[in-house]
Amino acid sequence: MEQKTRSELRKDIMTIIYQINMYKKNKIDFNLDDIIKEVVDIDNEFVKETVYGIMTYENEIIKLANKYLDGWNIDRLGNTDKAILEIGIYELIYTDTPDIVCINEAVELAKLYSDDSVRKMINGVLDKIFHDKE
Repeated sequence: MEQKTRSELRKDIMTIIYQINMYKKNKIDFNLDDIIKEVVDIDNEFVKETVYGIMTYENEIIKLANKYLDGWNIDRLGNTDKAILEIGIYELIYTDTPDIVCINEAVELAKLYSDDSVRKMINGVLDKIFHDKE
């Protein structure tokens, strides 16, 4: 079985975060590991670390997103867009992934799954966070 690239794994992470957001919104109990196993058939450290990281720092990630969304709130975004933004912010702030890779990967996901205005918004938010980090 061939290994998935990190870009392909980020699509899986997006799906997992999307599902978690749906469960939370509908107040449905869930088990993180079960959701991960449903989406990713092999045990993958990158997926686990990213999903658990996003859940761990969720409040901080949401605060950062809202700070840079210019009068918007992350909860107004669609679930897919929200998941993409959460992954981007998490990777940018809490991982050693090079900043430019974090931003590009999020934008690439947004090109596939979001409309153009949302893609630009995600890019803008991540860009502002990146510049404030410097």
